[in-house]
Amino acid sequence: MSDEPQPQQPARGKRQRTGWRRIVPTWRMTLGALLAGALLLIGGFFLGYHLVHIPSANALALKQANVYLYTDGSVIARDGEVNRENVGLGRISQDAQHAILAAEDRDFYTESAVDPQAMLRAAWNTATGKGKQSGSTITQQYVKNYYLQQEQTVTRKVKEFFIAIKLDREQSKDKILEGYLNTSYFGRNAYGIQAAAQAYYGMDAQDLDAGRAAYLAALVNAPSQYDVVTHPENRPAAESRWNYVLDGMVQKGWLSGTERAGLKFPPPKESTNSTGMSGQRGYIVQIMKNHLVQNKIVGEEELDTGGYRITTTLQKDKQNAFVDAVNDNLIDRLDQKEREVDTYVRAGGTAIEPKTGKVRAMYNGIDYVKQYTPNATRRDYQVGSIFKPFVFTAAVENASTTQDGRPITPNTVYDGTNKRPVQGWSGDLYEPANEDDRSYGDITVREATDKSVNAVYAQLAVDIGSDKVQQTAIDLGLPSTTPELTPSPSIALGVATASTLDMAQAYATLANHGVHSDAVLIEKITKDGKETVPLPEPKKHRAVSREAADTTTAVLRGVVQNGTATAALGAGRPAAGKTGTAEEDKAAWFAGYTPELATVIAVMGQNPDTAAQEKLYGAMGLPRVNGGGAPAEIWAQFTREALEDKPVSAFDLELQPDAERTAPPTAGTGSLPPTTTPDDDTPTPGPDENTDRTPGPDDGTGEGRTEGGTNEGTDGDTTTGGTDDGTSTGGTTDGTTGGGTTGDTGSGGTGGNGSTDGENPGAGSRGGLTGFIPRPRGE
Repeated sequence: MSDEPQPQQPARGKRQRTGWRRIVPTWRMTLGALLAGALLLIGGFFLGYHLVHIPSANALALKQANVYLYTDGSVIARDGEVNRENVGLGRISQDAQHAILAAEDRDFYTESAVDPQAMLRAAWNTATGKGKQSGSTITQQYVKNYYLQQEQTVTRKVKEFFIAIKLDREQSKDKILEGYLNTSYFGRNAYGIQAAAQAYYGMDAQDLDAGRAAYLAALVNAPSQYDVVTHPENRPAAESRWNYVLDGMVQKGWLSGTERAGLKFPPPKESTNSTGMSGQRGYIVQIMKNHLVQNKIVGEEELDTGGYRITTTLQKDKQNAFVDAVNDNLIDRLDQKEREVDTYVRAGGTAIEPKTGKVRAMYNGIDYVKQYTPNATRRDYQVGSIFKPFVFTAAVENASTTQDGRPITPNTVYDGTNKRPVQGWSGDLYEPANEDDRSYGDITVREATDKSVNAVYAQLAVDIGSDKVQQTAIDLGLPSTTPELTPSPSIALGVATASTLDMAQAYATLANHGVHSDAVLIEKITKDGKETVPLPEPKKHRAVSREAADTTTAVLRGVVQNGTATAALGAGRPAAGKTGTAEEDKAAWFAGYTPELATVIAVMGQNPDTAAQEKLYGAMGLPRVNGGGAPAEIWAQFTREALEDKPVSAFDLELQPDAERTAPPTAGTGSLPPTTTPDDDTPTPGPDENTDRTPGPDDGTGEGRTEGGTNEGTDGDTTTGGTDDGTSTGGTTDGTTGGGTTGDTGSGGTGGNGSTDGENPGAGSRGGLTGFIPRPRGE
């Protein structure tokens, strides 16, 4: 055997890992990591379980109030009063229990306190833009409501997870469900199912049937949006959620299919609320809350924690003046015992400062405790002929022409024949009726505005392009989502259902020479007395040209002086405005402005029991309620009192070429067309109506009135003129001659011709210059 060393052979079964295989974990390493991770997870779970304790209840009795203020710092209201009555599960109907389970957690009684799969699914849906979801069980929601705060943090979610597990071991499912039903928020300041049942249906929780219970269960998902009384425009979404709840009850065997098929959506009542929210206070709080939440300034859950000091743009003196004007000219004239129609009467109004967009006063109803719906912001009544000025503005803005190529100006002549078919419209035959089926023959646009001639304005909409009219209305301030704001000839007659706030924004744009400012409701917000909440910068933009806005103003000056709105002369200031009436006299409107203030008033008919819209024929003992009556009278008194400390200002107008000239006589009307701003002391009133409808009875009072007023041309000069009972008074005219307004609140005024106009029943002793004196209460 050789003594030389032999080469070593590699050991069998121990192959060396080379190349990329060296960085790949072996199965032993992977298994070890998984076991270590599992041990850490289990250890972390047990550590968290033992470290996190069930805390003391986060009692709502400790919740702070939110304080709402006028601009001068005086308090409007505090909303910290908690409306809640805890009840045992035995005092909550089975239908109510099942409806909540169907809406929020259908497997509550069979699943664990937490649902990791649902939490992961909710996180994924939120991350991928499918909507923010909590993924929480009822137990977790109860823990959040009762023990923790509402902040969305990882720490709070971890605590919620462990507390829910512990609570599920320490309390029965029934006890947890009872706690959840007593702590959930349902809107209308109602905490818990008992308070909600009373707030929405005036009954106890033990008496709730499946239909009503399903609606309350739907509210938990979005209480501020699904209240169909506050937001009638959101009813389709609320009904969809209601159907989802009922279908879930059927799916779980809690409701029979037959009973489900027979259910109809149960509209809630107008709520009776805490007297701390009586009068206008509750309305204001509700509107401000909605504004903060909808504009993402402060979240609904954050508001619920309290501690906010909210200074609004409302001015106390103007707010009080608004209430007084409505009471003097409307509420005090109602006799609800003798006339059923008087129980239907509702009123709403909004006043905006044109230059800033700040809302200075709002009227919403006689009392938040008695009538819950804020009438200033509701969007379910047709605006009527107060929409017509937007049509004329669109004509000037777009340099529109008639079918035969004539430029559209205030002096352009149209055919005002009743039920005249609209020409140039590609849709179905459209032949709108004028008020009381009255025909006017050839008539200028200015006269057609004074008398609110439907036949002319429907044709104008087609000549301009109804899509352009729609866009002009949106540019001026109407939301693009306004119901029934669709391009067709009927758009000119005001079939859209906008709120007084929406319309006031648009009229404020006209008053501000075509520059639009978004409505501003909040001046300042602080949290816990020190932290200032940032507010969005007010947005301004030129909506239409100054020429378009100012020419419209000049035309609307004529409506106040010679048309359907002479009651507005009672403001004692240069004023422009338009009257309007909804279909079948279910609402009457007046929209008007001075250089300092734009205000829109609506008087609406609503059944107090069914909430259905009602006709107002016979209200206040009058054959019909028109925009030239109570709405214009309210506007005049409010404007006079709201601006009593302000100097009288004239409109400074830049008009469309040829808008100020005198047109040749028109045929078929028996009268000469007015000059730029009419000053005839014996005006020929005309009707105002906006949709095809069955005309109501004609007033026929023929009460006298006088004319005066201020006239604008193009140069903005101021002259004196006008007489009243032989007394020379100062008035303003801009470039034309004519009667001026008196600033005297006590002079008599001479009687004018009687009016048989359905929209303007005649001012009588309240019209013209004597309209400066408010109606005595009870007259």
